[in-house]
Amino acid sequence: MFPVLSVYAGHVLSLQKAASILGAFSAEQPEWGVRALAAHLNVPRATAHAYLAGLTEAGFLRRTPAGKYRLSWHIAEMGAHLTSALPWFQDARALITRLALDVRSVAFLCILEGEEVVCAIRERHPDADIDQPLDIYLPATATASGKILYAHADLQPRQFAAPTQSSITTPDEWRTEVARVRRRGYAYSIEEWIPGQCTLGVPYRHGGQVVAAIGVQMSARRYLREERSIRERVLQIVREEEDQG
Repeated sequence: MFPVLSVYAGHVLSLQKAASILGAFSAEQPEWGVRALAAHLNVPRATAHAYLAGLTEAGFLRRTPAGKYRLSWHIAEMGAHLTSALPWFQDARALITRLALDVRSVAFLCILEGEEVVCAIRERHPDADIDQPLDIYLPATATASGKILYAHADLQPRQFAAPTQSSITTPDEWRTEVARVRRRGYAYSIEEWIPGQCTLGVPYRHGGQVVAAIGVQMSARRYLREERSIRERVLQIVREEEDQG
């Protein structure tokens, strides 16, 4: 690898690790110690400590008197800026909560940043049969969100990620899948991103434009057993939201 590309890849990897650490903080788990977080993310303790210290110095985390870490108010301030810039965000967050509760699964909202598929919101029902994924940046061609966002933005993938043997790996497969997504109005990923897991996603519209992809994620076993009822329920919830809007 050329030196410049090596440095770029290192920065991307560092950003992904930092995003994974920030994503581990939630209402259910508002604070972490170094040892517990390292075990949760399956990273060396020294790595977890280095990133926690760096994020604290950058103002994204704060250290408690007990020596643990919490999100800082800087994150809340950034969230306020985000919601003011995206007037649909609060309604979308409420919709994600409803999906998680009604479908008893992990629910998500993803957006595009340039050509990057970014998971902006995830919520997990306590009875969901999978853990909440930590990835922030998702492979466009292997996820339901990526398929929806790329299809409606008319983007062409620069490369095909192949996290599993079920992933799309050729332009012909991609064109067929995009046509199917546009025709059906939803997308699914059956063990294309994470082995043993499936996602179902639908477009989220604001002002007549697709601004995000939302959906649910669960075990492949449950999804394949209840596919029709899950799909109908998700589509019904989204239609009701759109009718109210």
